[in-house]
Amino acid sequence: MCGITSFLSLGQTPAPREREQLEGEINESLEIVKHRGPDASGKWISADNRVGLGHVRLSIVDLSASGNQPFHDASNDVYAVVNGELYDHERYRAELSAEYDFRGNSDCEIVLALYKHYGLDFLSHLRGEFALVLWDAKREFFLATRDRYGIKSLYYTVSGGRLLVATEMKQFLAYGWQAEWDVRSIVERGLIFDDRTVLDGVKKILPGQYLVSRNYGEIQTRKYWDMHYPEKFTKEVRTEEEMIEGVRQRLLDAVRVRLRADVPVGIYLSGGIDSSAIAGMVVHLVKEGAKLGDSSSQDLSRIQCFTVQFDKDSGVDESDVAQRTAEFLGVKFNPVHVTEEVLAERFEKAIWYSEAFMADVNGAGKLAMAEVAHNAGFKVVITGEGSDEHFAGYSYFQDEFLLEEDPSWTPDDYDKAKYEEAVSKAGTAKFAGYKFSGTPTLPSTTRTLNNTRIAGILKGAIPLSIAPWALEKYGASDAQTVFADSLDGEVRHAIAKRWHPLHGAEYIWTKTAFQMSLLRYLGDNIDMAYQVESRPAFLDHNLTEYANNLPPSLKIKCNYDSGTFTEKYILREAVKPFVTEEIYKRKKQPYVAPMRYAVDGPMHRKLKELVSQENVEALGFVDWEETQGLVEKAIVGGDNFAFRAAVAIAQYVVLSKRFGVKRATPEGAR
Repeated sequence: MCGITSFLSLGQTPAPREREQLEGEINESLEIVKHRGPDASGKWISADNRVGLGHVRLSIVDLSASGNQPFHDASNDVYAVVNGELYDHERYRAELSAEYDFRGNSDCEIVLALYKHYGLDFLSHLRGEFALVLWDAKREFFLATRDRYGIKSLYYTVSGGRLLVATEMKQFLAYGWQAEWDVRSIVERGLIFDDRTVLDGVKKILPGQYLVSRNYGEIQTRKYWDMHYPEKFTKEVRTEEEMIEGVRQRLLDAVRVRLRADVPVGIYLSGGIDSSAIAGMVVHLVKEGAKLGDSSSQDLSRIQCFTVQFDKDSGVDESDVAQRTAEFLGVKFNPVHVTEEVLAERFEKAIWYSEAFMADVNGAGKLAMAEVAHNAGFKVVITGEGSDEHFAGYSYFQDEFLLEEDPSWTPDDYDKAKYEEAVSKAGTAKFAGYKFSGTPTLPSTTRTLNNTRIAGILKGAIPLSIAPWALEKYGASDAQTVFADSLDGEVRHAIAKRWHPLHGAEYIWTKTAFQMSLLRYLGDNIDMAYQVESRPAFLDHNLTEYANNLPPSLKIKCNYDSGTFTEKYILREAVKPFVTEEIYKRKKQPYVAPMRYAVDGPMHRKLKELVSQENVEALGFVDWEETQGLVEKAIVGGDNFAFRAAVAIAQYVVLSKRFGVKRATPEGAR
């Protein structure tokens, strides 16, 4: 719902800086992300000029000036800036009001009260999607952190003797920082597999982690939360019906708390079960009398859903299914027609706002939908992201599920012969536009990751023809090994020995592509470009912790009579009362934009403009000899891999130009 910026001067003898200069830097940093918070702006700088906090606000809860930030306590000892939405704040406000003097009714103000009551353990009490920076002046304690799944972004770097922390990387430009490529990270896919980005020295605070500096000293990162799964050999004692009801009630509660706002709340609706279930539960709760945003009306026609509508002949349009769901629920259906021209026009904006890569143009479609929701007067939408990660919705999870049987759960109708026959007939997941090449994975890494393929799939997620010098310098490291080495020992051991391969794969995917690509390129950064806060109910940690402890064979269930497998089985059963029969039975169709476009059409022209010899050679780390001809091969030849490769390079070109990144060279690379 907001944008934040901050600095901390490191060391005992910091370089002197004029207050006027510091104020100008914070103002400029906030101006860069003013799209995230047009309703108010504020800053605070310590008397000694060593610490500064800035905030732009999108007013959603407590629209008065008392919700403006930075926040501070009554004694002016603790300061904070918060981006996001914190649920259960009413309960904490009631519990802590006797010891903390709240100045308003903002959900985010509970950060100070919780910190003063619980100390650093306050992080475990935060429920929602958030990123924040806190400064305790008495203790000289600086803290920056983000939510458990990385719904909100938060980056940091050290420049000119200062620690800089901000919502978006582009904000660092305001402090005199100059962008350079981190070629090693690009080659090793560090932006997916660890805490690096594509820019040298810029890191992301990982989901479920916090950064601290005490007494202006060493910067340290620590984990405050992580995903855990049961021992694979531990027998499940709950009944199937009990677990279905457990999912249903936790999802209903996650949706219920996300209805709360002092502004209108809408829904992003696709043709899949996830967003359809969210829409169905919203309708159910409103019928029961729940307030939806700023309205108490039970008129269902006022509930508005927004759907991306691609051309009908594209092969990827789901709007007809979504419309039938909207009609079933009795809510207003708003299709957002996303043509090739719309995608081409918003392609560069999607990269600039998201600062992420997915080697496709889906983000441009999502950007168009956010614009329509904004123009319709909505500041909040509830979304379905995060379901596939926790209920095994992606097709490639089936491959991981079948690596081992599930000893934790044996259904009453278990038939070993039929199960083995189904396994033998099961297909291997196919990935349009992916090629798997490069350094072979080390056998030790394969064992560490328990033979799961998910990390290998991700190696091909951003296809690039790396320049020979960069391959020679950095190409010896396998991306999967880089990821395995980034894990702590407990998690490595759990994936290798304790967790079922499906759960290991869910962990790997959620910690990599999901938080870096999906939640950036299709999530908060895109929606906030048009001042729309997206609330993914499936990422409520009360729900996800329950889902993580469900048996793998209730996420993907073998149908012994048909010899087939049903993905997200337990979720389907949990949400069945809230969706149509069509949705209940429909197989997963991921949100994807078209990959085939007309010759000399808007997308062809956009890619030719960006993927030129001049632009590619200006990157320095991409081989033009291997790159030339990709655009023609993609558009004229209809080659999906060539299309993804051309889009990936175009995305780097956009960031290169917008950030002013100088050309990478063998001499300059570290």
